[in-house]
Amino acid sequence: MVNYRQDRLDRTFSALVDPTRRAMLARLERGDGLTVSELAQPFEIKLPAVMKHLDVLDEAGLIVRSKSGRTVTVTLSPEPMREAMDWLSRYERFWAPRLDRLAAYAEAEEAKARRRGK
Repeated sequence: MVNYRQDRLDRTFSALVDPTRRAMLARLERGDGLTVSELAQPFEIKLPAVMKHLDVLDEAGLIVRSKSGRTVTVTLSPEPMREAMDWLSRYERFWAPRLDRLAAYAEAEEAKARRRGK
């Protein structure tokens, strides 16, 4: 069970590495249930490249494709993303305080620079 979850998590993060695939997921989030043509429309890549990206997203379980006649519709599948968020949230307690301190430091430095500039 652990290996299965780890494999799914690996596939999810691997799929999310590519900016085109992330953009495709964002489009689906705004308009779930898009045809492949609708999904591919804003990207300046050829249909075979779009299909390869969709294969990666499908293998990661992030999308579901359904076919009706000659039309293939793509929808989001939230479970792998939910698993990734659960995994990330376990580690959030380690980095959140550090990021808060970093933000406070950056704001203090910015305030000092503004005072010196006046």
